[in-house]
Amino acid sequence: MSDVTDTAEVGRRRRESEDPERVVDAALAAELVDRAREQGVELLGENGLLRAMTKAVLERGLAEELTEHLGYEPHERTGSSNARNGSTPKRLHTEAGSIDLDVPRDREGSFEPRLVRKGQRRLDGIDKIVIGLYARGMTVRDIRAHLGEIYDIDVSPDLISKITDAVLEEVRDWQARPLDRVYPVIFLDAIVCKVRTEGVVRNKAAHLAVGVDVDGRKEVLGIWVEAVEGAKFWLRVMNELRSRGVEDVLIVVCDGLTGLPAAIEAVWPDAIVQTCIVHLTRASMRWVNYKDRKKVAAGLRQIYAAPTEQAARDALDAWTDSEIGRQYPAIKRQWETAWEQVTPFFAFPPEVRKVIYTTNMIESINYQLRKISKTRGHFPTDDALIKLLYLGCRDLGVDHTRQTAGRSLATGSWRAALNQFDVLFPGRLDRA
Repeated sequence: MSDVTDTAEVGRRRRESEDPERVVDAALAAELVDRAREQGVELLGENGLLRAMTKAVLERGLAEELTEHLGYEPHERTGSSNARNGSTPKRLHTEAGSIDLDVPRDREGSFEPRLVRKGQRRLDGIDKIVIGLYARGMTVRDIRAHLGEIYDIDVSPDLISKITDAVLEEVRDWQARPLDRVYPVIFLDAIVCKVRTEGVVRNKAAHLAVGVDVDGRKEVLGIWVEAVEGAKFWLRVMNELRSRGVEDVLIVVCDGLTGLPAAIEAVWPDAIVQTCIVHLTRASMRWVNYKDRKKVAAGLRQIYAAPTEQAARDALDAWTDSEIGRQYPAIKRQWETAWEQVTPFFAFPPEVRKVIYTTNMIESINYQLRKISKTRGHFPTDDALIKLLYLGCRDLGVDHTRQTAGRSLATGSWRAALNQFDVLFPGRLDRA
């Protein structure tokens, strides 16, 4: 029992030592604030208490590092050939503002500080602030103004770009990371952004693939930017996913992407391509006058809510032969063109239909990504667009962290769907 008690006591002391509130005594903090007020010193600002304390703490820490490096205290007699040799001025950007530090140095030049490294011009917290603001859609100009107003830091646009460009290596690793062997469902969708290519600004689609694994968790598998969709592009994407470990996919849900069914069949011949019903319905509503929208929506609901494919076909024929249906012949043409990718939906039980009914799961991600991308008139390169979208995904928690895929997939309904998947696709989930 004593060993357990001793272990608990050690853990408690360690937690207390790591707690900043334990390190900074409340009475000492109050004394510093009172002294600053008596002397007319502001807490924040260029000559504020926080900046002065940050400078003092950093310089004290650097002095302690040099003492550790030399092996003796200041003014202590020693036979060492190395000694303190004054200091070097350095301007450092911190969350408290820009600080002019006196960095101590040694005579032999062998001192390598860890607290503020050689060549370091900003604390790591500044990089995190810049990347966080960038991920939320702020432009370089906005970030620069924000740092100046809030932190009293003047940074150049080139420095901000350099900080965010450091993410590109992380993006490349993320785009090449290994994936699961089997995904029950993969959703594909795109957002359109303007990108400068060969001196011309043109629209490009940034395609996202979101996979749902056997535990019902979603993750963005990758981002691909392309001006023109087609079988070659989609074959390259599918082969890339397969080379990263995806051996099988049960269902791919998309929005009538050109060339995609052929590419999927070439890579995963047993996968089913399912058109997003909501996308198809929205596309149909583009033809409809506002006063007829409720009637048309109710008629289309009779089609996709039908219990069987034949019942859905009958509902489509009945609706298009109706008075309201004859007013909008383009809707029938759209549904018949997409019918081959619509019909798999009717073979599934309700549990599976709830999962593949729509790409809204990926659209919720795209909605947030559109919010952060629309602030830019255009992107200078494809990499710049991918970088922002990756940071947006990371900020949302749906990159490689694999957060739960929403309430419907995190509860028992996903388990019910998973059991149906196992019946409909026997043995294919065993490799997951």
